[in-house]
Amino acid sequence: MIATLLVEYSRVVPVLFWVAVVAAAVVAWLLHRLGLRSVLFVLAGLSLVAVLALTLVPESEPAPGGCTVQFSVPFLGIDTLANIAMTVPLALFFGVATRHPLLVFAGVSALSAVVETVQSLAPVIGRRCDTDDWLMNTIGAALGAGAVLVILWVEGRRRATVSA
Repeated sequence: MIATLLVEYSRVVPVLFWVAVVAAAVVAWLLHRLGLRSVLFVLAGLSLVAVLALTLVPESEPAPGGCTVQFSVPFLGIDTLANIAMTVPLALFFGVATRHPLLVFAGVSALSAVVETVQSLAPVIGRRCDTDDWLMNTIGAALGAGAVLVILWVEGRRRATVSA
């Protein structure tokens, strides 16, 4: 159903993608500024559950094993944007909560590699392993981690200015 809706409105998907990224970054920044670290962890946990549900919940029919090896140009198709968007909130909320965006980036990229490996080794779940999915998930993690770096930098400068 979601895929059908995205295809039907494919012209607005890139705009909605960037609106969602900016909205998530603003939420993360506000929660950080208000010191609501526990809420950031809850949002990171919900993001993790969403990633695992979207990638590992079995589909109707088993898929052939193995893995498709390809690398697409990011930001061009609905599938690539969906794979990027899937990991942005996880990296963003967890990165701001822990204040370790580069470690979180590496962890989210590794999580995506594990998911793709499980998909290739467990064809019964009906999911297809694809290196492109890992690449786009990693780009999403990088986008989230980059936003975290900006948030932490802005807040660090703000605090330095206030205390000076």
